[in-house]
Amino acid sequence: MTVSSALPRVLLSRGALDRAARAHVGPGALVDLRHDGYGHGAAEVARVLADAGATDVIVDPEHVEVVSSRSGLRVRTEGAPDVGPVALLGIPDATGSGPLDPVMGLQGRVLSTKPLRAGEAVSYGYTHRAAEDTRVALVTGGYAQGIPRVLGNRVRVQIHDRMLPIVGRIAMDVCVVDLEGGDVDDGTSVVYFGGADGARDALAQWSAVSGLTPLEMAVVIGRHGQGEWIA
Repeated sequence: MTVSSALPRVLLSRGALDRAARAHVGPGALVDLRHDGYGHGAAEVARVLADAGATDVIVDPEHVEVVSSRSGLRVRTEGAPDVGPVALLGIPDATGSGPLDPVMGLQGRVLSTKPLRAGEAVSYGYTHRAAEDTRVALVTGGYAQGIPRVLGNRVRVQIHDRMLPIVGRIAMDVCVVDLEGGDVDDGTSVVYFGGADGARDALAQWSAVSGLTPLEMAVVIGRHGQGEWIA
């Protein structure tokens, strides 16, 4: 299995943000976009909010100029917000779901696959050994992109319509997924969280495993990844 330098994609949905803004933000409401829009990019989030009728935002001091110039909104650096990031960005809550679709998703891709025989181990430290013959995929995405290392052997990702386990320790830029008797082509998309299907609210499970809040993980992943806005 050959490791590529390709990194996972942080996908940000304008449609999900617009729907949330129109549901939660009214004229004069003060919206919290600190921590660079909680990892979503304060300037672009502010532009979508402006289109939805928002007027005022709180941002980090270093983002005042860019947010003001790109969105035309009134910008502050302090105050008590009327609309927080969890509702606006569709971050799942402690029950494991959010009221609206999440704005952020994290998507890797399959670099390669190989057979794994019963008793053979994967990743460094050999924390996982196959109980039976299977096939595994090497997937882009690791702790350097903000995926907590503690998730190894404890969470699942989505490939096509199946939720499949990450096995072994998560490495710097990659992890290993057990295909559980199936197979996939190189380049196949792998959804860590987000979207509208099985992995939609996976950040809630990540939170239960890691002890971090879903919002904290969104901030870290947004800062470590290259955000890409989609419809």
